[in-house]
Amino acid sequence: MRYSVLLFAVWITVVCAPCPVCAGEGVPVQAVAENQWAGRKVAFLGDSITDEAHVGTTKNYWQYLQEMLGLVPFVYGVNGHQWSDLPGQCARLKAGCGDDIDAILIFAGTNDYNSGTPLGEWYTIESVPVRVSGLRTETRERRSPSMDGGTFRGRINAVMSYLKENFPAAQVMLLTPVHRGYACFGDNNIQPDESFPNRIGLYVDAYVDVIKEAANVWAVPVIDLNSICGLYPNAGAHTRYFHDGETDRLHPNAEGHYRMAKALAYRLLSYPANFK
Repeated sequence: MRYSVLLFAVWITVVCAPCPVCAGEGVPVQAVAENQWAGRKVAFLGDSITDEAHVGTTKNYWQYLQEMLGLVPFVYGVNGHQWSDLPGQCARLKAGCGDDIDAILIFAGTNDYNSGTPLGEWYTIESVPVRVSGLRTETRERRSPSMDGGTFRGRINAVMSYLKENFPAAQVMLLTPVHRGYACFGDNNIQPDESFPNRIGLYVDAYVDVIKEAANVWAVPVIDLNSICGLYPNAGAHTRYFHDGETDRLHPNAEGHYRMAKALAYRLLSYPANFK
């Protein structure tokens, strides 16, 4: 009966006083009456869009997910962090929760693009002997995950290798970055919109595609938030979803976070919250 409810989830408006689900944002939050995420401990790793400091917003997507699905968030995202910084977030998660975590969502990559991180390769190759039949051996090329911290793929490998070893029963999921608009955070920090490549000539799409590739490399689901949430900051009508139409179309505001959360909630309902 529980999973039949999930398949035909009925969304209801949560009403309480003093209306915490709206949280002063004027955005009505809908909650699933029963679902597999309720009460589950979910870690959120990432950058400014995940940071508890509420960069550019008064409410984050993981708070909306808490209300929609009833999950319990553990937030480790830090403003400005790249995938190279995520091992530190993973270590904090391990120190704080041990292996008592149901799911881990990673929402990062936009700062790797902005910093001009090379994409790199998923694997390094070496020739090694391997037993193939009886006592007979052959020399074959063997691939191993590249752990080159100077490349985007190497950074992802390092994080995923740690999570696979330390949280084998957790549902690990990757989120692609949302579209990027213009941002000016001072004379020394001006970030062009996504119609321009970064300093090594790569568009943000390349980094989005690498995260999609990671799904098969590491056997984890990827939720393509870049497409499914619909946020498109280069369209004037979409400035309503971002912090400031003139100076910050990079960080979604509360309405933008709600839109991301609603898209995520429907996708999360199709996945188990853990494998315990």
